[in-house]
Amino acid sequence: MLSGLWRESRPKQWLKNILVFAAPGAAGVLDEGNNLALTVLAFVSFCFAASGIYIWNDLLDVEADRRHPTKCNRPIASGQLSVGVARAAGVAFPIIALGLAAMTGRWQTVAVVATYIVITIAYTLWLKRVPVVDVVTVAAGFVLRAAAGAVAVDVPMSRWFVLCIMFGSLFIVVGKRYAELNEVGDAAGTRATLEVYSINYLRMVLAVSLAGVLISYCVWAFETSATSTSSLPLYELSIVPMLMALMRYLLVLDEGGGSAPEEVFTGDRLLLFLGFCWLVVYGLAVYAS
Repeated sequence: MLSGLWRESRPKQWLKNILVFAAPGAAGVLDEGNNLALTVLAFVSFCFAASGIYIWNDLLDVEADRRHPTKCNRPIASGQLSVGVARAAGVAFPIIALGLAAMTGRWQTVAVVATYIVITIAYTLWLKRVPVVDVVTVAAGFVLRAAAGAVAVDVPMSRWFVLCIMFGSLFIVVGKRYAELNEVGDAAGTRATLEVYSINYLRMVLAVSLAGVLISYCVWAFETSATSTSSLPLYELSIVPMLMALMRYLLVLDEGGGSAPEEVFTGDRLLLFLGFCWLVVYGLAVYAS
């Protein structure tokens, strides 16, 4: 039962919650013990919140998941996890998330986590069936993750930072829809909006979101570099691995992958290498200047 509950809460989805560390990391405050502890609290809070919502989503989508070539192996869809236990965890996890958010000592963290829970519940019950709104809602969840880290340690987020997160999230979410449509088609009944989206439409949105994330990241990097005391163009250099990572992920999508982004990010060696390069360059820019 515990193994089924662990699998149903999507343990690999913690990758999305790493965004909680984005704003504190960019602000250069993670080397302070108290700020690191507060950020970790916000991170764990989002892990519980997201896990609870994933469980409710799978409870409501159990029949569609049983028709999906891979989602049919999820614990609820396969019968490994009972509905009663899943419902209990779906109620308990969001409550635990709010409690952990309150431990940061800032009501703003609780508000962000609560907003995420409300939005994702609305997505689970209704918004996921509304074309365009569904992908924007999921992308907004990524922005809220970044906002949670920012409010937990009380650091500002620049408008270009927010745009970068929003367009980057949209790129990944639309890429997932694109990969799913290629994989199962629009008549499989696995996701309502796939019956509306076309490959050509999703390609256009991918192009727009890719341009948006690249432009906003470049402006953010140059804007941040202008206020840096370092003589080395490290912020500007971080654009190179970022651009290559985006192009690599686009290639993965073009080759038919990407329906499970977390699998791509943990299994593609070139993406892992580019992510490491970006982390080193940007980390040096923030903490070595």
